[in-house]
Amino acid sequence: MTEAILRQPPLAAVAAVTGPKRRPRVWLSRLTLTDFRGYPAAELTADGRPLVLCGPNGAGKTNLLEAISFLAPGRGLRRASAGDIGRRTPGQDTPGGWAVAARVVTPDGERQLGTGREAETPGAENDRKSERRTVKIDGAVARGRHSLSEVFSVVWLTPQMDGLLRDGPAPRRRFLDRLVYGFDPAHARRVAAYEQALRERARLLRSGRAEDAWLAALEDAMTRHGIAIAAARRALVARLNAVCAARPGAFPAPGLALDGAVEAWLEDGPALEAEDRLRDGLAASRARDGETGGASLGPHRCDLAVCHLGRAMAAGLCSTGEQKALLVSIVLAHTQLLTLEHGGPPLLLLDEIAAHLDGARRTALYEEILDLGVQAWMTGTEAAVFAPLGRAAQFVRVENAALHPAPAAENHGKIMP
Repeated sequence: MTEAILRQPPLAAVAAVTGPKRRPRVWLSRLTLTDFRGYPAAELTADGRPLVLCGPNGAGKTNLLEAISFLAPGRGLRRASAGDIGRRTPGQDTPGGWAVAARVVTPDGERQLGTGREAETPGAENDRKSERRTVKIDGAVARGRHSLSEVFSVVWLTPQMDGLLRDGPAPRRRFLDRLVYGFDPAHARRVAAYEQALRERARLLRSGRAEDAWLAALEDAMTRHGIAIAAARRALVARLNAVCAARPGAFPAPGLALDGAVEAWLEDGPALEAEDRLRDGLAASRARDGETGGASLGPHRCDLAVCHLGRAMAAGLCSTGEQKALLVSIVLAHTQLLTLEHGGPPLLLLDEIAAHLDGARRTALYEEILDLGVQAWMTGTEAAVFAPLGRAAQFVRVENAALHPAPAAENHGKIMP
């Protein structure tokens, strides 16, 4: 279940993965869009280097990252409804269909990924299908979005996540789960199954006509998946803490902790005992949960707490710049661990990453991206802030949903010629 995560590598081995000659790599070599947001059609070919998308606001840079994010479990980096993605023409009343296709280079060879949604039929009953989208892997229809995590891992940071460390817990749980997917692809399937059972139980409790046997079956599913989810999160947090505390460099060291009843049970006793406690707790709380909705117990109530170790301060109390630096530090530590475990880093989507990072930290980030051998897709309005990368990165100009190859930004202090 979580054996791969539970293997704790020595820190010396973790440090060894940062060498620039490390192979193999994982990267996206071609991206094709059809009627996606403002793109009627677009194709971008990448060569494995970090890729910089530059252009004015509203040009379509973030849309490209969002398209890639749909090649991972979940609802993408904007959390948008699948029915709102398709490009609409003037006078069009129903959402159009859309598609994203990609070729991904992995240690096991090239893989073909695709996802999309068919156009709605005017006048037909489409509401139930608004969130449905097809996922294909190597030409075959996949059994669910969670199957994408079995191919490669995608992690992103966006300006909308700048408040991640000070706002509510739900976005932090999603962020942590996305980190877990890279080590334990089955985690995505368990999260999806848990959330489905949670929703169905809540629906039955609200109806007031639920049979005890059916509720018990749903609570058993929630228990089995929920304990596995909590265990996987705990294991990864422990590993990330070990790496984050030892990481040198320009980014602050974060300390991570999980705050939740189920997680505390796993800390204090065996998993089987935690399963019994969760199952019994869900059964005992049916009446209350029927009034309030949801469930008062479970890993969906957990929060990821982050602190700035150097200042002994909760991350939510730090400046916006320090919070951004803490998030970058977590992502880089995760990249190190994933590279060590699987021989290939995740794909990083870094939207407007230069915001809130000073020049020294921007250069430090670029250096780590190159050392880790990770393909990072970065966006910005000005190519100059990415100039230290020189020809070590691939530059693309984005204007009015059109893509144009661009020369590397000029800078005498660039990292590589």
